[in-house]
Amino acid sequence: MRLHLQIRPSIARTAAVGALAFLFTSGMPLSAFGQAAQPLQTQQAAAARTPGLAQDQQPSTSSVANGTALSMEEAVRMALENNLGIQAEKLNPEIQNYVVARANAVWAPSLVSAFTRSNSTAPPTSFLSQTASVVTDGTSFGQAGLQQALRWGGGNYTFTFDGSRGTTNDPGSPFPQSLQSHMSGIFNQPLLRNFKIDNNRANLMQQHNLQTVADLQLQQRVTQTSLAVRTAYYNLVGAISGLDVANESLDLAKRALKDNQTRVEVGTMAPIDITAAEAEVASNEEGVILQQAAIQSAQDQLRTLVMNSSQPGFWATTFKPTDQPTLQPYDINLDAAVKNALEHRTDIQQLKKQMQNTDVSARLAQNQRLPGIDLQARYGVTGIGGTRNIYDTSGLTQDIIGTSVKGFGDVLRDVFGNDFRTWSVALNFSYPLGTSQADAALAQARLTQKQEGTQLTDLETAVTAQVREAARQVDTNLKRVEATRKASELAQKRLEAENKRFTVGLSSTFELFQAQRDLSRAKQSELSALIDYNRAIVAYEAVQVAPVR
Repeated sequence: MRLHLQIRPSIARTAAVGALAFLFTSGMPLSAFGQAAQPLQTQQAAAARTPGLAQDQQPSTSSVANGTALSMEEAVRMALENNLGIQAEKLNPEIQNYVVARANAVWAPSLVSAFTRSNSTAPPTSFLSQTASVVTDGTSFGQAGLQQALRWGGGNYTFTFDGSRGTTNDPGSPFPQSLQSHMSGIFNQPLLRNFKIDNNRANLMQQHNLQTVADLQLQQRVTQTSLAVRTAYYNLVGAISGLDVANESLDLAKRALKDNQTRVEVGTMAPIDITAAEAEVASNEEGVILQQAAIQSAQDQLRTLVMNSSQPGFWATTFKPTDQPTLQPYDINLDAAVKNALEHRTDIQQLKKQMQNTDVSARLAQNQRLPGIDLQARYGVTGIGGTRNIYDTSGLTQDIIGTSVKGFGDVLRDVFGNDFRTWSVALNFSYPLGTSQADAALAQARLTQKQEGTQLTDLETAVTAQVREAARQVDTNLKRVEATRKASELAQKRLEAENKRFTVGLSSTFELFQAQRDLSRAKQSELSALIDYNRAIVAYEAVQVAPVR
């Protein structure tokens, strides 16, 4: 079977993996999960009123100066093209294609040939050879043929055709120059052991399963990389928005410091309040520094996922996210999600393929326990010619009185004329006494089957728990967004009230700064909850396809 015929079935699998990659890069909802996301206008409007959370809000230029504008789907596409892990994983299906081709090659017919030339000298051993002090024999032999193992039934055949030429100076030999040719065929057919399955067929079935595993591993790597890219993208968005919140808190602290300095100058506030305001500014400056470092870490994380380290300017490249997390309801059908995961999760499918390979090993071991009963058939034809001595047999001595010559053409006519033929049929039997290797292999395979069955049950339980937890995270984070949004609105109102009370002398500097810190924490919590909600949706979809790391 030609190599390209073996590789062709994997094209469909590669196309399926490409389709999966398209789903991730196109941003299409995975309809196989039975889920649908619909916009929630009222909640989006409320989110748009909250600083740092609006969908159309762009990161400040101070956060991502000179950054390359990048959408989430562009980031996923870049990762599928440039990520070194995916590039390495893509080679595994191609490698496995050639492994399958090698497994198929054992049934390809093979041409065999041989050529031998020999010469020997020996002292004479017959009284007729007294005239020769040394007897010299020479032989030239050539053979060509075809042999093949058969895919069905486990049989094999060998067909050969040969010709030889021999010379001797021994007077006692009737053929001083001989020509011979043989054509023979041998066919071996197992009747019990190796009839339904043998090592070659078992290996091919197992390699086909491993070929599917390689495709599943590529699909798993694509899913996990897409999830990692989306998570890193949200991390960068969160770090940038967090810097905006930190800068806003710093501006409030600086404004309060300036107001306090003015009040001290006019004598309406004690100088100690300036020290408190300066400490608040310093604390908020630390928050800005930490958020700037978080942005750099998020940039490194996203860069290593979507770019190849050999690309020029790798470490100098920065990204400016163009997509922001949104608040959309997500319809969770837990039963459908669990069913989908149990049917399509790559780790479950890989374990099932491994179990199929174990079943093949068990079938082979069971077959090898049968008696070996092999039918062997042989058939051959022969032609002989050359220069033949004609002896006088009338006297006491046999004198050579003439010669007859039969050329190689006459020899071939004897062969193809089927004049001198031999044939045989044999039935060979073998059976091991005591415990054989096949008995031990079968016992091992059965224990492995039992072990893998337990592993499958355990894995299905773990997958179900993972899907349920992912669904729970979506619901929990949605509630967190609602709670933190309300807390942020209340913190904003409290700060406004504290500002009014502070202006008329009814509130202290400590209370004002506490309100500012509470507002900053509330906004950061709302931002984290919104980002966690979007990440939970991505993880919920991914956990139904592949294990989430």
